Amino acid sequence: MSAVRRAAIVAAALVFVVATCTRASAQIDLTGNWGAIFHEDQPERVPGPSLGDYLGLPINDNARAFAEAWDASRLTIPEHQCRAHSSPYILRGPLNMRIWEERDPQTQQVVAIHQDISNFQQRRIIWMDGRAHPSQYAEHTWMGFSTGRWDGDTLVVTTTHIKQMWHRRNGVPQSDRVRLTEYYFRHGNVLTQVTYTEDPTYLTEPLVKSTNMQLNPRPLTPQQLLYPCQSVVEVADRPRGAVPHYMPGENPFLAEFRDQTHLPAAATRGGAATMYPEFKATLEAAQPITTAPGRTGGR
Repeated sequence: MSAVRRAAIVAAALVFVVATCTRASAQIDLTGNWGAIFHEDQPERVPGPSLGDYLGLPINDNARAFAEAWDASRLTIPEHQCRAHSSPYILRGPLNMRIWEERDPQTQQVVAIHQDISNFQQRRIIWMDGRAHPSQYAEHTWMGFSTGRWDGDTLVVTTTHIKQMWHRRNGVPQSDRVRLTEYYFRHGNVLTQVTYTEDPTYLTEPLVKSTNMQLNPRPLTPQQLLYPCQSVVEVADRPRGAVPHYMPGENPFLAEFRDQTHLPAAATRGGAATMYPEFKATLEAAQPITTAPGRTGGR
């Protein structure tokens, strides 16, 4: 082998090593055991959102009509008692999560990133091997089909094929046409997930949320990752096949949140316009109504 050829091979190998090391150093380690912090949107996540509270949601009239027909007693139906949260919402609930990598034994390249989620005992696979998403007619699941890529230290995950669920736990629906983009990045012992949810059926603009989790230095026990759930008949005299709901205009609870917070309906009924500073002019133009002697509320 000539000296020139040998030098060319060495140079090519050095370029490969440098490029590989650069890519590796830009991929931060997300593996470990993580728990929810609950310091953002706590009223929505822990005690639960009020009926009629659509603040900050870019919903359309179809979503609003669905939510206004919502009856929380629907959750007593056996088919709904163990119904899992879908991937756009699941990390907002009770959470212990374990993350680990799956590597090709021959190349040690990351093939997939796995998530074990205690909430409804769901498992996600985020494929990192460049595979394409399946046909739109493929099976939909609670976690959907996820692929990931690295953008510097940020893991970017795209998920499709997600079952119908909700955007907010007071009946605001999420369709099965939803497309979820997630951004995971880590600062020390805090893991942040930012979700960018597109739903052409129920949202007029993407819904953006952030959720923080904290590293648990101790291994999670099996009990911390299990979610035993068994459906039972909770309402004995309910007719077979009946689904609790309200007909349009008949839900008696929609005004409670508005009256308690003294906000105008123009705000509490949500919509993309309510998310921007210009909406202040709309609020100032809203006419207050009297909700109690000597007190005023919003219409």
